[in-house]
Amino acid sequence: MDGAEIQKLVALEDRHWWYRERRALLRRYLRRLPGAPGRALDIGAAGGGNTRVLLQHGWSPIAVEYGHDGATAARQRALPAVRGDGRALPVRPGSVDLVCAFDVLEHIDDDERVVSEMRRVLRPGGSALITVPCDMKLWSAHDVAVGHLRRYTRDTLRAAVERGGLRIERLWSWNVLLRPTAAYVRKRSTTSDLKKMNPIVNAALSAVIVSERYLPVQSLPGVSLMVEAVRTD
Repeated sequence: MDGAEIQKLVALEDRHWWYRERRALLRRYLRRLPGAPGRALDIGAAGGGNTRVLLQHGWSPIAVEYGHDGATAARQRALPAVRGDGRALPVRPGSVDLVCAFDVLEHIDDDERVVSEMRRVLRPGGSALITVPCDMKLWSAHDVAVGHLRRYTRDTLRAAVERGGLRIERLWSWNVLLRPTAAYVRKRSTTSDLKKMNPIVNAALSAVIVSERYLPVQSLPGVSLMVEAVRTD
């Protein structure tokens, strides 16, 4: 993702319905993890919105961002941040309890190598939470604008995670109810979706995606896929 798109993200993510609910998913995941909070990596952290969630829940996180703009934005928010490549993480082997990679793999040619690096830095028994965009049928100008190389199926995501050396505990769809809307909008889009929204529209979309917490829709096609995985040895 280039600098201009990073700046859009940083300006929008606190209020935008999509980023707010994704942070809520992270919070619920953190509450379910056994044991005391430890060290965490937020790979592809951009301005550090998810890194802040980790801090709020007692973790000791590092925001890892490839680009100058994202790393600078995270530091300006007083977050611990380093510039680094997901294919060669600047962290010692076995030194991390949790790795988050939210919408990262689709930007990198060798996605299995990124997962392999996650496994390397995780301690045995450590956890990973990964999200990616799904389904090439939804490919649009948005994907091009934000630097995506691919969208995933369940099978291609499972293959990347398992070949990288992690064991999948759970794989599910997210942003299911709004998939028809996303497909309609993106067929007509000429740039990324990262833009300021009308507050009423933002609130309505937020209400829809929040409702997914209580509905049995996670096995249906969505706009994103999520994976919980662990290092087993």
